Amino acid sequence: MDMFGNWSFPTDIKFGCGEINKLADSCKELNLKKPLLVTDKDISETEIRFKICDLLKKSKIKFEIFHNISGNPTDLELDNAIEVFKSNQHDSVIAFGGGSALDVGKMVAFMARQILSLWEFEDIGNNWKKANSNSIYPIIAIPTTAGTGSEVGRASVITNLSKQEKKIIFHPKVLPSRVICDPELTVSMPANITAGTGLDAFAHSVEAFCSPNYHPMAQGIALEGMRLVVNNLLKAYENPYDLKSRSNMMCAALMGATAFQKGLGAIHAMSHSIGALANSHHGTTNAVCMLPVLRLNSNIVSELFDNASAYLGIKGGFNGFYKFVEKLNQDLNIPKNLIELGVKRDIIDLLVSKSLRDPSCNGNPVKLTHQNMYKLFDETFNS
Repeated sequence: MDMFGNWSFPTDIKFGCGEINKLADSCKELNLKKPLLVTDKDISETEIRFKICDLLKKSKIKFEIFHNISGNPTDLELDNAIEVFKSNQHDSVIAFGGGSALDVGKMVAFMARQILSLWEFEDIGNNWKKANSNSIYPIIAIPTTAGTGSEVGRASVITNLSKQEKKIIFHPKVLPSRVICDPELTVSMPANITAGTGLDAFAHSVEAFCSPNYHPMAQGIALEGMRLVVNNLLKAYENPYDLKSRSNMMCAALMGATAFQKGLGAIHAMSHSIGALANSHHGTTNAVCMLPVLRLNSNIVSELFDNASAYLGIKGGFNGFYKFVEKLNQDLNIPKNLIELGVKRDIIDLLVSKSLRDPSCNGNPVKLTHQNMYKLFDETFNS
């Protein structure tokens, strides 16, 4: 095992119920005078949006809003947001909403003054070093879901429309300058979004925990992140106003996104291609893919879960963990397979080829080939 790595952990996080009320203070501390508010369509007409706007207006902070963002954000949507940012001479970004809004907001701040195109900075090798690091605008991230953890991420996932592929764009300075995590902002999530985003956080920690890459710090965070989901997701799903469970799920999202510095795997490789081609919800897609991937990796990861299951409060080692995931998906009304998710089987060959090109493959415990990736999709369609 190669015992080396470049490790970077999260930023300044203001966590707690009511923390959103200190938004104007954060703007002043970071010298944000004219931020562009970036959010998604689902949040744009909610109480959260109006609250954030009121807080800024009361402090006489000038701002405008961009909200034309879909659940799987595209390069065209990003280009439109950058145009608004430039034309109105904004000096910063406040990104609030789910992972799509946070991802686009971070990329607006990153790309507004870059010379090269977005795809030059795809997370391959040292592409990030091509960027002008001194031209990245400050970012405040405010998650309203508990899933992606994009608020503490150094990358964004954007769909390349011409190629119908999701691409990961990375730069260390894309990490937001300030994160405001207020669990009260998550209570209005619909049940299916609570489930899907929560299982996204779970998938991050599960895949990081299983990754063969060396990162003991991330390994420990992944283990605790899984435990928080095991103990709290179903409670938050069944009782959306349970702020203790909502708080723990928001922590789980932070931890999952921190932990996957260690690596992701086949779950995300599959989910990225499915989302790009079928526009499915990312976290829900992860949940549909998880059981087949656990079966594929079982010979390598079973000992890990044999050791971890007691800490997670699950009996039966790896087999007990597998059965727990299966039951959790059922309790959260997750589709049983890709057909139920709305994906057509006739694109299976395209899904396989695109998934094998995804960088998440590099963190899977079992080396991914055309043969075993095809089997994964076949099982995921038929399960």
